[in-house]
Amino acid sequence: MRVWVDLTNSPHVLVLRPIIRALEREGAEVLVTARDFAQTLDLAERHGLDAEAIGHHRGGRLAAKGLGLLSRSTALVRWARGRRIDVAIGHGSNDVTVAAALLRIPSATAFDYEWAKVQHTVNCRLAKAVVVPDVIPPERLEPYGATAAKLRRYEGLKEEYYLADFEPDPAVLGELELDPDRPIAVVRTPPAVSLYHRFENPLFGQVLDRLRGEQTVVLPRTPEQRTELDGFIVPDRAIDAQSLIAYADLVISAGGTMNREAVALGTPVWTTFEGRMGAVDEALIADGRLRRLERAADVALEKRAAGADVRRRRDPGILADMLLSPIGGLRAAGARHP
Repeated sequence: MRVWVDLTNSPHVLVLRPIIRALEREGAEVLVTARDFAQTLDLAERHGLDAEAIGHHRGGRLAAKGLGLLSRSTALVRWARGRRIDVAIGHGSNDVTVAAALLRIPSATAFDYEWAKVQHTVNCRLAKAVVVPDVIPPERLEPYGATAAKLRRYEGLKEEYYLADFEPDPAVLGELELDPDRPIAVVRTPPAVSLYHRFENPLFGQVLDRLRGEQTVVLPRTPEQRTELDGFIVPDRAIDAQSLIAYADLVISAGGTMNREAVALGTPVWTTFEGRMGAVDEALIADGRLRRLERAADVALEKRAAGADVRRRRDPGILADMLLSPIGGLRAAGARHP
């Protein structure tokens, strides 16, 4: 069996890496493509994924995103034609879903934030399977074309699946010259180029002012953001962010993936997200596992007490099986040959 996996953003490398390995263990040949955006290519290399770079991000405006979808999907069609691919997989990648539909290759998509309407309207209608957390009410997905027959719903956080085999490496502390005896904060900048997050966020700037002078690692999303972060520890290349989060005493992010990684790893975490809250974060806030930051004055950076392992480790093979459901599931990987 040949499985095509497309990576369009940095978190997709982390989400899909264990799924790729699960597919390979079942005998599938996995072909990986990746978009040159953020640290996607660097992370793919860091995690040992042989990804072919195709296309780049076109910017945050709707017209630019439309052009980027057309351009990259066309490039993916040219790349994939004749490769005898059995199924295509993406995590919120419109590009691979469109390309697969044009080539009549069955595809599966996954996501855990339900309000990215433009993205999901494309993916849910074209994909044969839609893999989502079970806390997202199905009625929120129906308008996108995610019928009950397409939905594959899993328990817990996707981070609990892809971090199942993860153990933190203290080398990241030395790499960033961090003192483990002093409190460490990790901050992720807002996803300024995302369609679903078009809000000025003065709170985020206030948080940075409050953490200035502390051991604060800021992870920017774009080169433009990097130029505004003087006075903070800003890595100049892809780092082992999951280990950094595991050793941190506090995480603050306006996005979603890093917040949920902190939850999965047991690190105290605040969200400054100003868009429409998704069901996953709603549930985490209700459970007290994620806190919503409303005032910078509430941020207190101090060493957290070491405690028992609160991690929930889940089998990524479950997600792999759901993503391969259009062609019979994970076991079918060993029954087909390229």
